[in-house]
Amino acid sequence: MREGHEGTGPGAITPDGCAVELYTRLAAGGEPDIIEAAVPAGAHILELGCGVGRMTHPLLERGFRVTAVDESAEMLARVRGARTIRSTIEGLDLGEKFDVVMLASFLVNTGDTEVRRGMLRTCAAHVGDGGCVLIQREGADYHTNVPRERVDPSGYTVRIASVEPVGDGVNSVLAEYEFPDAAWTQTFLARPLTQEQFEDALAEGGLEVAEYLTEDGIWVRAVPTA
Repeated sequence: MREGHEGTGPGAITPDGCAVELYTRLAAGGEPDIIEAAVPAGAHILELGCGVGRMTHPLLERGFRVTAVDESAEMLARVRGARTIRSTIEGLDLGEKFDVVMLASFLVNTGDTEVRRGMLRTCAAHVGDGGCVLIQREGADYHTNVPRERVDPSGYTVRIASVEPVGDGVNSVLAEYEFPDAAWTQTFLARPLTQEQFEDALAEGGLEVAEYLTEDGIWVRAVPTA
């Protein structure tokens, strides 16, 4: 298990604390709609950190081509219909360019600054001319509006139970997931980034914001700097 990361509950747990069975149950929600509205129809998307295909599968259904990357073989085994590649994001070098590179699931807020830098370098290196990078970042109150929970329409509860500082601007976050028949927890390290810090991080990786796609600023379309 990666330092500072832990998961509990039934089934396989990945090094960053994600439970494979849990992620097969989580709904994609409105995220595929946001993505579809932001990129050309039929685009080839490089999805970094695809997990079990929670967003991969809806994107395929909408006519996109997807190359799905994850470091977990157990996660990738659940992905259907996409080309899959097992790799860390920061270590990926396909020598290819894509219409869209996607870094979702708040991965840009990883607690490890060097990993974040590597992820953004990977994004910049794989986006083609005229293409874009879609990034999902934490909302402004992610680390302060705690505890909080939401009940998904399908009947499960997601709870951010606690956020504890662990030094160097990094917090340890405890998330809880409750289903009628099972429960999981995930503990992970995350670094809050103000909008300015986020944009500085992009610039360091050779990217800049083209557009904030949602009012809350969580979804962003970025492009390589000129």
